[in-house]
Amino acid sequence: MTTSPPITAGDIWTVRRLLGWATEDFRQRGLESPRLEAELLLGHALGKSRIELIVQSEFAPDTIELNQFRDLVRRRRTKEPTAYLVGQREFYGIPIRVDRRVLVPRPDTETLVQVALDRSRHRSAHGHALDLCTGSGCVAIAFARRRAGWNVIGVDISSEALQVAEDNTLRVGNILGLAWLQGDLFEPLSQRRFDLITANPPYIPSAEYLDLDATIRDFEPKLALDGGADGLDVTRRIVQEAPHWLEREAILAVEIAFDQAPAVIELFQTRGFVDVECQKDYGGRDRVVSGRWPKVD
Repeated sequence: MTTSPPITAGDIWTVRRLLGWATEDFRQRGLESPRLEAELLLGHALGKSRIELIVQSEFAPDTIELNQFRDLVRRRRTKEPTAYLVGQREFYGIPIRVDRRVLVPRPDTETLVQVALDRSRHRSAHGHALDLCTGSGCVAIAFARRRAGWNVIGVDISSEALQVAEDNTLRVGNILGLAWLQGDLFEPLSQRRFDLITANPPYIPSAEYLDLDATIRDFEPKLALDGGADGLDVTRRIVQEAPHWLEREAILAVEIAFDQAPAVIELFQTRGFVDVECQKDYGGRDRVVSGRWPKVD
């Protein structure tokens, strides 16, 4: 493995040289996108965009900047997620703040937003939406930004996660009708009904949790990952309880693991949902099951 770049008298470490060193270090350690990760970390250390790194390839960081970059590389070697190191991850075109209190938003979860938008298009002007297991608030925020006339509530059992969600609201700005509540799924709600409920619950089977990549297992919150014996403990509760909170013709959409579609579709249909669909993610894997509630429970 390569080591940290030595700092000796007269030795100049330019942006180009630092990127080459870090990229090779990450490649040897088996990281999936070594060049991209090197650029993200160096850009964060220098306060520069990836384009600026290319344009200013011969720029030589000062000692403070160089040491900051070396520290970020050292932490990435321990498998700490790059999103935590730089403090954010883009989701649905929005920079979402993240740290160890919340899951890192995945591109796969953008499928949940798209399903929510598509299946609520018939009443896009006004409505009420609920996002369960909201975490960083990425799904609720992405939906609310595209449904300006809607009231959106994000719920999470973790008060620490909601602190991140609230901070993201301030960072994104200009989102009216968006609120956060702490509690276990539907527990903190008053008597109201929704036109749409979304959820990205924990869905990793407990026996598979320890087999997750260290980047996930050792850093991201277990509460948001471990879904019980078959991964569906929380999903079952959501599908069973959601109709009590849904308007007639409202939509429930839930993110799932790639191999859970048959079981979750059966849960929806058994509970009485109709027009049950499964949407694939960008990688062509089953990712979101949704259905329409045809009556008031």
